[in-house]
Amino acid sequence: MARKALCIGINNYPGTGMDLQGCVNDATDWAAELTARGFQVASLLDEQATKAAMMKAMGDLIGKASKGDTLVITFSGHGTYQPDTDGDEVDGLDEALCPYDLQIQGEALTDDEIHTLFLTRKSGVRIVLISDSCHSGTVTRAAKAEKDADSRPRFMPMGNWLPDKLLPKNRAGKVAATMTGPVGTSPLAAACSNALGDLLLSGCKEGPNNFSYDARIKGRFNGAFTHYALKALKSMKPGATYADWHKAITKYLPSASYPQSPQLVGSTGARKGKIFE
Repeated sequence: MARKALCIGINNYPGTGMDLQGCVNDATDWAAELTARGFQVASLLDEQATKAAMMKAMGDLIGKASKGDTLVITFSGHGTYQPDTDGDEVDGLDEALCPYDLQIQGEALTDDEIHTLFLTRKSGVRIVLISDSCHSGTVTRAAKAEKDADSRPRFMPMGNWLPDKLLPKNRAGKVAATMTGPVGTSPLAAACSNALGDLLLSGCKEGPNNFSYDARIKGRFNGAFTHYALKALKSMKPGATYADWHKAITKYLPSASYPQSPQLVGSTGARKGKIFE
């Protein structure tokens, strides 16, 4: 029974004006922790993490796994929405992760595409997806992030990467300022399968005004969620479950500095599974 992981971290988003600062550190930190726990780890950082490279790396990881294997995929970077094109989203939006070449190629990695990749697994392969990104309801282009800011949301408005002709419109036919995204679930939950024992651990709730923060903590940039998730993990006793871990994380978040509520999504059985086993 093999244990393998893919850790993705993207700070640099060319052409969007929305660069981040803590995502590469996140990926490096997750990789170090998983390696110490006996995982074989691959990483994609910044320009390595194009959409094509992300899909190939996920596809190879999942496609080569065998029954009993545990796979962990971590993503730190921007989340976004894009207009749903196949009619499977009630709210008219697909959730998506933002690859390095988001603006260059004009394509995000959608929840539908991730779900399709997950379905290629062999029976008995367990997948844990850890997402330190966020999904808001904003459509219009956001101002360029302040270079020295201590924190910033990890959300990419559609206006920062999609052309106006593809953006959602209001009743007057003009680009909408906001759209109502789904509320109360977690980013990319649709990509995971309860029936197959998948788990999603994410930095915040989904929907308007819920953010995962890129943060400077003790002089170092990290995702606030990643920083505290790893801190909580170090306090876990042998045999601790994912539910135990999530409970420990919520002792740190939300906080006054980082008002985000981490989410654990999965079946009761998966939530009671031992961490990374």
